[in-house]
Amino acid sequence: MAFLSRASRFVLLFPLLVQPLAAQQSARSTPRRPAPAAAQPAPAAPVAIDRTAWLYKGSDITPDPAWQFGTLPNGLRFAVRRNGVPPGQVAIRVRIDAGSLMEEDAERGFAHFIEHLTFRGSRYVPDGEAKRVWQRMGTTFGSDTNASTTPTQTVYKLDLPGATSGSVDESLKILSGMVSAPAITSQTVNAERPVVLAEGRELPGPQVRLSDAMRGTFFAGQRLASRSPIGTPETLAAATAQGVSAFHDRWYRPERTVVIVSGDMDPEQAAQMIARNFAGWQGKGAKPAEPDFGKPDPKQPVSAALVEPGLPTLVAMSVLRPWTFNADTVIFNQKRLVDTLATRLISRRLEQRARAGASYLQASVSLDDVSRSANVTSVSIVPVGDTWEAALKDVRAVIADAMATPATQAEVDREYADYDTAMRTSVETARVEAGAKLADDMTEALDIRETTTSPQASYAVLKDAREKGMFTPETLLASTRRIFVGDATRALVNVHTPDPSAAAKLATALKADVSGLAGKRRAQAAVSIDRLPKLGRPATVTAREKVAELDMEQVTFSNGVRLLLYPNASESGRVYVRVRFGHGQVSLPADRTSPGWAGDLALVQSGIGKLNQGDLDQLTAGRRLGLDFDLGDDAYSLGAITSPADYPDELRLIAAKLAVPGWDPAPVGRAKAVALAGYSGFDASPDGVISRDLDGLLRAGDPRWATPDRDAIAALTPSAFRRFWAPRLAEGPVEVSVFGDVKADEAIAAVGRTLGALKPRDATGPATAPIRFPAHVDRPVVRFHSGQPTQAAAVIAWPTGGGVEGVAESRRLDVLAQVFSDRLFERLRNEAGASYTPSVQSQWPMGLPTGGKLVAMGQITPDKVDYFFRLSREIAADLVARPVSDDELRRVLAPMGQAFLRASTGNLFWLRQLGGATRDPRLYDAARSFPRDLIAITPAVLQDTARKYLRPEADWTMAVLPRADGGQASGAAGGSTPQR
Repeated sequence: MAFLSRASRFVLLFPLLVQPLAAQQSARSTPRRPAPAAAQPAPAAPVAIDRTAWLYKGSDITPDPAWQFGTLPNGLRFAVRRNGVPPGQVAIRVRIDAGSLMEEDAERGFAHFIEHLTFRGSRYVPDGEAKRVWQRMGTTFGSDTNASTTPTQTVYKLDLPGATSGSVDESLKILSGMVSAPAITSQTVNAERPVVLAEGRELPGPQVRLSDAMRGTFFAGQRLASRSPIGTPETLAAATAQGVSAFHDRWYRPERTVVIVSGDMDPEQAAQMIARNFAGWQGKGAKPAEPDFGKPDPKQPVSAALVEPGLPTLVAMSVLRPWTFNADTVIFNQKRLVDTLATRLISRRLEQRARAGASYLQASVSLDDVSRSANVTSVSIVPVGDTWEAALKDVRAVIADAMATPATQAEVDREYADYDTAMRTSVETARVEAGAKLADDMTEALDIRETTTSPQASYAVLKDAREKGMFTPETLLASTRRIFVGDATRALVNVHTPDPSAAAKLATALKADVSGLAGKRRAQAAVSIDRLPKLGRPATVTAREKVAELDMEQVTFSNGVRLLLYPNASESGRVYVRVRFGHGQVSLPADRTSPGWAGDLALVQSGIGKLNQGDLDQLTAGRRLGLDFDLGDDAYSLGAITSPADYPDELRLIAAKLAVPGWDPAPVGRAKAVALAGYSGFDASPDGVISRDLDGLLRAGDPRWATPDRDAIAALTPSAFRRFWAPRLAEGPVEVSVFGDVKADEAIAAVGRTLGALKPRDATGPATAPIRFPAHVDRPVVRFHSGQPTQAAAVIAWPTGGGVEGVAESRRLDVLAQVFSDRLFERLRNEAGASYTPSVQSQWPMGLPTGGKLVAMGQITPDKVDYFFRLSREIAADLVARPVSDDELRRVLAPMGQAFLRASTGNLFWLRQLGGATRDPRLYDAARSFPRDLIAITPAVLQDTARKYLRPEADWTMAVLPRADGGQASGAAGGSTPQR
């Protein structure tokens, strides 16, 4: 791989961070590991492994030869493979075939509770030590080390960077102890109970209530209706060590367990490690009978209504059929592909109507097997305003039309082309698919009782179906008719004000005659790339120079456009294209609300020249072309991940967007409606208030970063949108980045005839207002939410700095923030059980001279707000008063160093690091200096950094509290707020 030479150079700069892990393990294993409570039985002789490929039993799918399989004598199964993406990493998954659907009524939440308890302590690791053990191996808790519980499974996840045989073996040993013998005692249950309750309390209330209502309505009469993995406060409060242990012993058994290893190691070695660490595990008691998840019950109510002002008005409809196990065969998958194209075709028609100004903002159709409980055709609708009855009728009309009359072959071919492109892309990029992704794919396949295979084999299944003539108007018509028939049809409507008749109205709307409402189908003419507006004369190259140590080139064109080029095949089949232009968010008006907020929602959708978004969809059909817009601090950008064949046209697409933008008014109206539909959600929870207000408040109310109020959104017109954005698309310097599987001379020529054909631009930026941090407050700024009375949030922040010249300082602040975060996590979550997700982050804008900040926040109960501030200030004061220990610093630096090494093997990392580097070469040095900067951080350096920034007279605080009257909170955002 082209990156390996550079990555290996950086490794040499990490002697203190990436030392041999075997030495680290031996240093910590003896003093930190207690004698096991009950010794894990070790096999007396080599384990006899059944090497049958158990995944493919009953299937004629071509097995993926990279996966090797085995079954141990105790029934535990494994799947292992070699994968070197990223280099040195090994992904481990331990899947237990047990989730919330296995719980009895009094056990609701126990599957998830056990997931928590396994990380507290287990056979080989004392209480609270698992996180530290893996941190010393270079993992980041919460991303590299994690777990999840669903209705049908519990999965323990570990992505081990810089893996050695010793660290993998040690990790498998720890995981074996976690699943076979977690420390489920009265002490641990009582200690973790507040944390689990805090997790449930901090979930976004409106979304949880909607999810609960949908499950209760759609799966009425089945277990899934009342089996949220989080459980209930009542069952969690009543949980005992004996009860939780009983659930564990019943369902955590080797024959219900699969260990998956995918990474940069010998598969046979991994198999032997699994056998050595898991073969001695024996289940307790008799095997449990599989619970009956039930079938859709047609006798249950058809409709229900929810009153949730914190969510947009919406309608969700499902057609349910019993879930049955199907052998994962070629023909089964090919029939599913026909069904998939049928749903995609309907969703496209619905989207076309929404763009044209329908009664709904968004609508889509999907087909899924849900938690082994039902096969479900789902329809989701977000109406314009509160007109949900009209929106439901209009969507039903489109579906009815699709069931009555076949599509054209051109429509079918359009959906096939996009699907073919997606699968072909998987084949072309298979060599660079991450090992963690492959492990997750295997886990998902096991959960849905299907197989997984290579992208090449999957693509062959699709092409074979095409050759068989399976994708025709007639086959999609038959599929559409089939997937909209079931044993039960259910629907749920969410409204903003109580209406006792809403459920009855919904039931009536489901039966209403919709004939004639579909209107005439829109026939989309073929559109070629040549329909894009013509560009000017290609530019010539005026300068071409190598970028030292980074294997890149910087190219300057005669019209002033600059190119940063990185031709490499490390990610075969992928090309990253990004075009930075203009001056970004800092250049927006600082004295008033502007339409900057609408750029992401409407700018791309507004078309190019005379081509609207429908035309552009047709132009990009079957190709890897797109337009992703981003409003950055110091620049705007357009870009996409494309292919070696398509990137020249991607450059042409972006150049045409900048040169001759379209100004279709419909996307502006839709953007306004979308923004207003979601606005009430800001008030519904502490998270919502923070997402609306914090960015503006931390910049002293600056409207460039503040969320606009409802009136400002409603007042936006298409003409005002155009007046604002048209000059911004045409101003400021243009920087093009092309990273990936390209040839240098060809890429330079492609940029020259596209972005190089733009008119020269003035690179001088406008005068911009400074960014100010809010003044210190003696009492927290208070905002209110209208959600649950048990929910609150607290924020404390300190100003820092900005600019590339302070990059070393920014990295010291990153380390300081992580140390702070770990301490806050330990004390606020693990010791006090007051918050599930406290965090501390440092934000340092590289492209701006000011605006940086270090921010700590946590969701808590209202009575813990003062405690959060007191604890945060105690931690800050301690970081100022005394240096951290060597071990604490190592547990932060090692994961950060490993994260850098992994990320630096991918193009996207360098693309993000080097945005703007052609104008500011200091960014090249900043990208190269990361290892040196990290290694230079010592306890004394970190203490000096804390002294400089964590000053009590500079901090700013905010609390989000429930309204005493439970009513709607103020919708104001970004202005000054009275202190409480």
